[in-house]
Amino acid sequence: MSRPEAVAPLTEIVREIKAAGGQAFKYCYQCGKCDVVCPWNRVRAFSIRKLIREATFGLTEIEHDELWRCTTCGTCPAQCPRGVEQIEVGVALRRIATSYGVFPSSVRGVRTAAGSLVGEGNPLGEQRAQRDAWAAGLDVKPFAEGMEFLYFVDCYCSYDPRLKKVARATAKILQHAGIGFGILGSRESCCGESIRKAGNEEVFKTLARDNIKTFIDQGVKKILVTSPHCLHTFKHEYPEFMVHFEVVHISELLAQLLDQGRLRLTTAFTKKVAYHDPCYLGRHNNIYDAPRAVLQAVPGLELVELADARQNSLCCGGGGGRIWMDTPKAERFADLRLAQAQAVGATVLATACQYCISNFEESRLALPEEQELEIKDLTEIVLQAIEEPAP
Repeated sequence: MSRPEAVAPLTEIVREIKAAGGQAFKYCYQCGKCDVVCPWNRVRAFSIRKLIREATFGLTEIEHDELWRCTTCGTCPAQCPRGVEQIEVGVALRRIATSYGVFPSSVRGVRTAAGSLVGEGNPLGEQRAQRDAWAAGLDVKPFAEGMEFLYFVDCYCSYDPRLKKVARATAKILQHAGIGFGILGSRESCCGESIRKAGNEEVFKTLARDNIKTFIDQGVKKILVTSPHCLHTFKHEYPEFMVHFEVVHISELLAQLLDQGRLRLTTAFTKKVAYHDPCYLGRHNNIYDAPRAVLQAVPGLELVELADARQNSLCCGGGGGRIWMDTPKAERFADLRLAQAQAVGATVLATACQYCISNFEESRLALPEEQELEIKDLTEIVLQAIEEPAP
């Protein structure tokens, strides 16, 4: 019987991983809990445990698709008994691949997004000058010092035809409630959260510094966001640049306004609604109750829970830069989520994240006509509940 080959750690690669922020791999004792809870293993085989083990020995294959599979959903670090910080390790490996310009074919959308972020401040190839076009006809003011909130609209709500509806709903609700707010328009750049998780630290830092300078120059104190990804990076990553802003997700503000009696919901929304907890609102920022409180305040609405809810919510598949990568139809988490909504008899799947809506809408297109399911943002439901019903 031949003796197993001894493998010596490739110290140069290990040093690079540590320098890129992935040093927590050394705590892993290969229990495999991360693989058990990873949503990828509901649709195909994938082992984050294997990536961690390879990183320990500096044996990571940076040319491989597996390096880019993690959605940074936060499920495995929440369950890890050793505090391995799988997300940080994965992002560190992506930084190394990015530094060498290694992008498999399924990931090349990340490079395109990075180019657009540098050139126009958004990942969608849209013109910076059109960033506030979503607000046409709404009398939304430019932000000025003294306003209660800067409404940071985010890239998808600024440009995506489906998600512009979320920005418009948010603005109408704020106006209805008498909230003083303004927007930055073309002075706003992407928050940078997703390009950072996709491994491009240089572009993230450029975007963050540009936004921080704009916020300070404009006298911004409180930032309102509809994107959980913007919420996360403003609250937890921008402080790395020695700044601190008060950041509020729209679900938190709506719950507060309802509790204070400053927002009244009077029009019935008589549908059965399942609420999907976005990863970056729930697991990453522990906001579970506010969205449910808002939905429960809507007249006629019947709220039901999905099979995987709250801390156990099933990722939509869009985080970690995956929103820009190719995912085969048979491997879409969003398809599983829509099936869960139908299983509880919901006619509406509601959420509070732009990536989730985008992925759910794409999966919805494949449903048979008789399996109709609406995808709604929280703000769209609230707007319907404050508007007078059509005669």
